Amino acid sequence: MTSWPKPGCFIYAPVMRILALLAVLLSLTACTHSSDTMDHAYTNALVDETSPYLLQHAHNPVDWHPWKESVLEEAEQDNKLLLISVGYSACHWCHVMERESFEDTAVAKLMNTHFMNIKVDREERPDVDQVYMNAVQLMTGRGGWPLNVVALPDGRPVWGGTYLPKEDWVSALSQIAKLYEDEPERLVEYASRLEEGLKTMDLVEPNPTSPRFSQDTLSKAVRQWSMNFDTRLGGPKQAPKFMMPANLNFLLRYAHQTENDSLLDYVNTTLTQMAYGGLYDQVGGGFSRYSTDVKWHVPHFEKMLYDNALLTTLYSEAYLKTKDPLYKETVYGTIDFVLENWADPEGGFYAALDADSKTESGALEEGAYYVWTREELESIIDDFPLFAAYYNINDYGYWENDLYVLIRQDSDVDFAAEHGLSVTEVKSKVKQWKSKLGRFRESRPAPRMDDKMLTGWNGLMTKGLLDAYRVFQEPRFLSAAKKNAQFIVDQQMRDDGGLNRNYKNGTSSINAYLEDYAATIQAFLALFETTGEHSWLTHASDLTDYVMEHFSDDKTQLFFFTSDQDANLVVRQMEYRDNVIPASNSIMAKNLFQLAHYTLNPEYADRARKMLNNVQDELTTYPSGFGNWLDLYLNYTHPYYEVVITGPQAKAYLEQLNGQYLPNTLKAATTQESDLIIFEGRVQSSRTAVFVCVDNSCKLPVYSVAEALPLLKN
Repeated sequence: MTSWPKPGCFIYAPVMRILALLAVLLSLTACTHSSDTMDHAYTNALVDETSPYLLQHAHNPVDWHPWKESVLEEAEQDNKLLLISVGYSACHWCHVMERESFEDTAVAKLMNTHFMNIKVDREERPDVDQVYMNAVQLMTGRGGWPLNVVALPDGRPVWGGTYLPKEDWVSALSQIAKLYEDEPERLVEYASRLEEGLKTMDLVEPNPTSPRFSQDTLSKAVRQWSMNFDTRLGGPKQAPKFMMPANLNFLLRYAHQTENDSLLDYVNTTLTQMAYGGLYDQVGGGFSRYSTDVKWHVPHFEKMLYDNALLTTLYSEAYLKTKDPLYKETVYGTIDFVLENWADPEGGFYAALDADSKTESGALEEGAYYVWTREELESIIDDFPLFAAYYNINDYGYWENDLYVLIRQDSDVDFAAEHGLSVTEVKSKVKQWKSKLGRFRESRPAPRMDDKMLTGWNGLMTKGLLDAYRVFQEPRFLSAAKKNAQFIVDQQMRDDGGLNRNYKNGTSSINAYLEDYAATIQAFLALFETTGEHSWLTHASDLTDYVMEHFSDDKTQLFFFTSDQDANLVVRQMEYRDNVIPASNSIMAKNLFQLAHYTLNPEYADRARKMLNNVQDELTTYPSGFGNWLDLYLNYTHPYYEVVITGPQAKAYLEQLNGQYLPNTLKAATTQESDLIIFEGRVQSSRTAVFVCVDNSCKLPVYSVAEALPLLKN
């Protein structure tokens, strides 16, 4: 699901006429999977792929092909329409469409006769997904997965939609095939118009004025944004609700730096309700992708690595600010889930768990692994009435079909007081309940695993683990983070200085995208700040220079999503609006800002300012799509400090500072002489010193954390 603005009328009106001609009703939903039988009546070209999503479709009667240059060339030679179907392995509605249409031999015959059918794993090929998602956004005003697009043999789209029931799917494809046979020039004309729309959809016009960043811009953005706050249940005033960690991280920081208590209350309400809801797996830990309702109760049950990585960072930061024990429990529960379920022996992390799992009858159903009947719970839990009160086995926690999704409403403190228990007793009971339910759940068929490892998502998880370590000083978090980062270095970094995106079955593949570089650089910078090991700063600088060489757009000073070494698509996209995962450009801008402070490289500093300046016009009109940019904006409108710690106790001092919520600081610590420019002239061998600096201009050193903290003002 996306949250992009509606398209302009310049392309929407002609598209609607085409849709009327095709008489297709398009609808929005979500994504993925196929059956696991051993005897296969059909096998197609996907059988040689490694993507779990593609392999799920390898035995459909549809003659699927992977996205490859040779396949596209064959379609052009045969003058055959492309049918491009994009999804991902954890997506429920992709499974539904597969069962209804792609496993049906009559539907497959229609598809095979008239189209070159191409299956795309959106997580492996976000570049392909982005182009055709933008096309569907222009055509329909909305998007989602499965994403289904018909394109001319040259790849230019002419029709698209998301999930369609079988009858509508057959009707649409039949009409498109007939139109292409009888009046192909009409589709060619339409494709040309749509192509022009795609070229302007994410166009960033350079800001002709010199960079100027004001607190008024921030306050205006937050004021407008707050009109859509659900102050009772958190998040936006709508359903479904996505977590949007970067947005909440900015609002937390903004509330802190402006001493805005009402905004802080809103952030805490959101974080608390998310952790109480069924969105968070109350038994096994970890978050699902989004909530289908306003109270964070019933999730869309797939679990994605990126959500859990970003939420680990968010809840760690929120704990620093509030010291709320719920946030610590949530961080630990999330990391435990990730390490127990997604950690590969080589150090990487798997991508996702499916929304669907098998029931006792063998049928795939959404959420079957996670939901409960009242009878099941009564048979498992001895003190059921207390359990039912805690997890709302009542109208509040009811979902559908006599099933419940566990959800909390009260803090442990309030629940203990209401039921005449101590908080310690409540926590002990909750631990016992989770253990019993966990053991029972192990007897159920587990959701299917997507065990590919994606560089960018692993970079986000490295950063999440490091943030948790910084806050809680848990050694295993640092160990897992370093192992994860070393996996990226050993398996995904190439000899030419670039990265690959995908790792599966011992093979590294697919030229990486900007999001992979941005997240990896961010993780390596966090590793340098956490450990003081120079190699991570070197890796970050080298990867940044590679991005500058191969992804740059000189006109806007932003970066393209794809490298100049990648094959051309219909358009070369530029991702700059923040979503559930922050935009790759906003992450890169923050990386450049940090690197400029560590290395004093003026090119990095200038580039970061220009990037922010060139998106500034949209910040106040669509603030919820620019949360990560707004966080960078704060660095220019409020005090921002470099804290340089040198001497024999530097790491101990760093740990003390890390116990404080200091979102407007960059830290560097060393216990020995260093040739890094940020330490130049600041190392004192016999004494530990703390230098508080602004733009590399430092005050006189102080010799304790207690003396340094008053110098770090909001």
